[in-house]
Amino acid sequence: MRITRNGGHGRRAAVLTTTVLTASALLLTGCSSDDKDSDASDSNGNITLTLADFGQFGYKEAGLFAQYHKLHPNITVKEETTANEQDYYPKLLQQLNTGSGLGDVTGIEVGRIKEVVDTQAAKFTDLSKSINVGDWVSWKEKQATAKDGTVIGAGTDIGPMSLCYRRDLFEKAGLPADREAVAEAVKGGWEDYLKLGEKYKKKAPAGTFFMDSASAMYNAVVSSNAKQYYDADGKAIYKDSPSVQQGWNLAAEAASKKLTQGLPQFTDGWTAALRKGTVATVACPAWMAAQISVNSGDAFKGKWDISRAPGSTAANWGGSFLAVPKSGKHVKEATELVKWLTAPEQQAAVFEKIGVFPSNKGAYELASVKNAKLPYFNDAPIGQIYAEEAASIPEAVLGAKDATIKDTISNQINNMEKRGTKPADAWKAATESIDKVIG
Repeated sequence: MRITRNGGHGRRAAVLTTTVLTASALLLTGCSSDDKDSDASDSNGNITLTLADFGQFGYKEAGLFAQYHKLHPNITVKEETTANEQDYYPKLLQQLNTGSGLGDVTGIEVGRIKEVVDTQAAKFTDLSKSINVGDWVSWKEKQATAKDGTVIGAGTDIGPMSLCYRRDLFEKAGLPADREAVAEAVKGGWEDYLKLGEKYKKKAPAGTFFMDSASAMYNAVVSSNAKQYYDADGKAIYKDSPSVQQGWNLAAEAASKKLTQGLPQFTDGWTAALRKGTVATVACPAWMAAQISVNSGDAFKGKWDISRAPGSTAANWGGSFLAVPKSGKHVKEATELVKWLTAPEQQAAVFEKIGVFPSNKGAYELASVKNAKLPYFNDAPIGQIYAEEAASIPEAVLGAKDATIKDTISNQINNMEKRGTKPADAWKAATESIDKVIG
């Protein structure tokens, strides 16, 4: 979750402007990754493995590091967490380029994995020789596979999309509040979602808005398509991408019709809106439920619910990987840790604790996942909802600068919402900025 989580946090997330799990609650942990003692062995053979990540992967919260130490008394795992993935990733690239300061295990957000696979794969251990990568949903393996067939990252979570909504606000606005009825109302796609928003606005409780931000909806729309920002040959196609055009047009419509509160996710204004109860719906990848429950607080427990996402094709928004740099002093032990952390039982434990959904298909058959419900969300059967959504997620084509393109477009959508920027001017500003970066 992590927050960041398509690419873009996850885990996690890991907060990309529109992707990450949890910029709000996480602090940098103790030591810097430049701590030379972090990967040392003592004279008795005791080892400290450093896991560098971003956002909220949930391992510590689920007690997995302590559990691993019990299983391997000579190994202690130290987590070094950066709250914001946008701070974490440049530092990771710098460490890879200099060969210094890397963790024994490093997290990589899905919006970055393509660039890492294409430019840095030789610096990571091939995990396909020690982990059964076929256990993951198929497209997760492909995302981390280099041209030579090596797999440089083990899949942690994925972000199947749902729709989180306030039952009480829907009822007050005269809309259906039952989760199956809500799913029926938006089954035609995100266009139906906006039509529902127009109905909501007519009788909306004072001071409330149908959605938090048009940029969040935009990312959900794009993430439900195989073709997004790049084609299979690595060419940037975002200007002509049907999914980008659809998402942009819907976002512009939402902004012009004042269906959105215009609050970029994970900003202070966004968390305040959840706390005050002014948002009726949120595009909701699996990891988002934890963010809503934490920020909305006890006052709205049971008033939120979760329904299937609009349309027949689900989106994947978020997800991360664990990778093992070849330069580490304990590559074998680090690889074994990654294998254990991404096994079904451990992914299920993280799901139970913070709500990020497993990428390991074996976890879907475990009772703790299959029968999972969220009391905060009116006992929504999230194990069932997310598993069904995951089954219809298309295999997205990833590109090297997916995260940059996504964030830039999202920023301009925010300008349409808050500043009244005309769609044509916002699109021009977005494309000019993107082209400067990707060439």
